[in-house]
Amino acid sequence: MNCPRCNNTQSCKDGIVRGRQRYQCKSCRFPYTVSHKSDVKPVSTKRKALQLYLEGLGFRAIGRILNISYGTVYQWVKACGEQVSLPERQDQVEIVEMGEIHTYVGSKKSTAEYG
Repeated sequence: MNCPRCNNTQSCKDGIVRGRQRYQCKSCRFPYTVSHKSDVKPVSTKRKALQLYLEGLGFRAIGRILNISYGTVYQWVKACGEQVSLPERQDQVEIVEMGEIHTYVGSKKSTAEYG
């Protein structure tokens, strides 16, 4: 096992924290843990959560199905969305029809801003 900071192979035990053995590098005195966290979800679970989100399920429903936090599902979807680039329109729009907007505004039944 090598030190993550200086890549030195010499280390000594430095106690147990939350059930995991800690080590300390003899050259740079950096404390580190060798074993991986148990709460790291496999890539297949992340892929399944993204697939369920694209099918239309909500964050809480996906969390209940996969037995994970809905906040974790939200973070995965947000990170995936930041990686994807949106398609950009190459040609310019020359004609815009205003009829639909005029019909929508005229059909509103609220009396706000009418004095």
